[in-house]
Amino acid sequence: QVQVVESGGGLVQAGGSLRLSCAASGSISRIHAMTWYRQPPGKQRELVAGIDSGDSTNYTDSVKGRFICSRDNAKNTVYLQMNSLKPEDTAVYYCNVDCTGRTYWRRSYWGQGTQVTVSS
Repeated sequence: QVQVVESGGGLVQAGGSLRLSCAASGSISRIHAMTWYRQPPGKQRELVAGIDSGDSTNYTDSVKGRFICSRDNAKNTVYLQMNSLKPEDTAVYYCNVDCTGRTYWRRSYWGQGTQVTVSS
């Protein structure tokens, strides 16, 4: 019913920048929140940044001042601008979409993830 597709990952040197995109499509009437998570190698998945329907954002402490989360409501897309990247930002980045459709109420959907690798 709902597809979530991330893009924009890649290999970058420390201090560089990347911009991730996450597009949601399918049977969606309203998106309540779009959230970025990441899973570093050998570690658990953690919340990175999120944005709600009122454009309020939240960030984990380790990315505050470096990452910017924004959304384009018309495109059902959320972006994560990542600046001043560090090797510890290396992870698979996942997008989660909390949405409501015509036949369902507030379900959570995940994308397949996009790899971000920061070299030192």
